[in-house]
Amino acid sequence: MAGIGDDYKPDQLLSKLVAIVTNLKPRKVFGVESEVMILAALDGPNVSILQPDKQVKAGSKVT
Repeated sequence: MAGIGDDYKPDQLLSKLVAIVTNLKPRKVFGVESEVMILAALDGPNVSILQPDKQVKAGSKVT
């Protein structure tokens, strides 16, 4: 429930490393519980998911 469907198709996200925020207070988004936020930049109508510029282990801390 990231709200990025107009900018990314599901197959474009497979195996992609993305920065996320976890431990958010759970809330319902379109009837689905969400506890995570994908970090992205918004430039007018364009959405760009924030990604590491080097290979990092899944679960690495964003600082």
